[in-house]
Amino acid sequence: MGGNGGSGTNAEKRPNEQLGSWFARSGWSKGELARQVNRRARQLGAHHVSTDTSRVRRWLDGEQPREPIPRILSELFSERFGCVVAIEDLGLRSSHQSPSVSGVDMPWAGPQTVELISEFSRSDLMLARRGFLGTSLALSAGPALIEPMQRWLVPAPSAGGRPDLPAVPAQAGPRRGNRLSGPELDLLEATTVMFRQWDAQCGGGLRRKAVVGQLHEVTDLLQEPQPEPVSRRLFKVAAELAELSGWMSYDIGLQPTAQKYFVLALHAAKEAGDKPLGSFILSNMGRQMIHVGRPDDALELIHLAQYGSRDCSTARTQAMLYAMEARAYANMGQPNKCHRAVRMAEDAFADTSVSDGDPDWIRFFSEAELNGENAHSYRDLAYVAGRSPTYASLAEPVMQKAVDLFGQDQEHQRSYALNLIGMATVHLLKQEPEQSAELAERALDIAKRVRSERVNTRLRKTVDTAARGFGGVAEVVHLTEQLDLHLPDSLEAVRAG
Repeated sequence: MGGNGGSGTNAEKRPNEQLGSWFARSGWSKGELARQVNRRARQLGAHHVSTDTSRVRRWLDGEQPREPIPRILSELFSERFGCVVAIEDLGLRSSHQSPSVSGVDMPWAGPQTVELISEFSRSDLMLARRGFLGTSLALSAGPALIEPMQRWLVPAPSAGGRPDLPAVPAQAGPRRGNRLSGPELDLLEATTVMFRQWDAQCGGGLRRKAVVGQLHEVTDLLQEPQPEPVSRRLFKVAAELAELSGWMSYDIGLQPTAQKYFVLALHAAKEAGDKPLGSFILSNMGRQMIHVGRPDDALELIHLAQYGSRDCSTARTQAMLYAMEARAYANMGQPNKCHRAVRMAEDAFADTSVSDGDPDWIRFFSEAELNGENAHSYRDLAYVAGRSPTYASLAEPVMQKAVDLFGQDQEHQRSYALNLIGMATVHLLKQEPEQSAELAERALDIAKRVRSERVNTRLRKTVDTAARGFGGVAEVVHLTEQLDLHLPDSLEAVRAG
């Protein structure tokens, strides 16, 4: 029975009404759900799983499946409904996991942060067979996520009588006794910049494991005795690499893994004493919450980021945070607050200057990115307001400006594709399928070159919407054929990177 994912116990089973409710609303048949579970299990390297309609019926009747089935079902239903569907929401039980590889409520202390990053990155490298690590985690949301993150604002304990300095990590392995030189640290920081450029150009699926490997190497260095200034710089490098590992995981659809890296990155940023970097990490966590249908959680995280870095972040970082605040308000259906946040983002961006000394991690937030975020806020408002043509018309000129600017930028190809897709959705809202298909086909050309499941998923969803509403339009028919030809379901291939 283990090979089929069953629990092997039939004592006093009762129908699983929670799972049955989600299953009924999904529109799937038992056979379709079984096929999806088997396909996802193969992608994860869990080749022992072999599910059929009989087994699905047993789950509905109350049988508790073994791991990784509960995690797989949580992922499948979350993707189906566009929101977090936790294992518990399905009436299932997950196996016990150690705090080091599950949850987000962790000690805010240097030695533990180093140990946890080292353990998690090592596990990711060992179990990265098509994202297997991602299914050993659950995505946190609500108070379980927000309350631990609020401790980011609590002042760090003193180290050696000096406030806010990280303590020297406890020994966690053999010491080499080597201390990093300035040029070696410079090279580590330059490597992080290079990884970030690769991600922008090629998507998260190409070099994710290389970034995770570099992160693991940095934790080895943090376990060596280092002078305090060197330790601080190393924690900053670790924070940036963990953030980038999270971002790349998010880009290829490994949502729980991404969240775990973001949380670890925030811990490392606190040890580095870098509040602006911490605010950036929190904004990415907020973006992820919008993606999974939790805009209220996103707003909490973004407000936390704004409060924590209000006195020390540059105008560019402030503009980015206001733009993300607008996205959250849009998805919550609050147009007045969304408009206000958009104006604040524009005003803050007007104060940016090349002499601001922006760190590399925020330089992506260009005029093109500002327009793209604000346009997506208006587009999201249109959907929340029942496909409102008013908000779609508001989004169109701003999105067009973003598309034009990104079209001149060879470095941020993924952002270009995402904004082409965004513009395609705006034209669908305005009942203009021919224009939508033309833009989506341009995005498809880029999607064939970058490895981003986020781009692929949004493109598939947009084309599917066009086909359902305008299936007889020649341009839509051609686009659908091109999508099937050039962009088959690539989740397994992307995650393998």
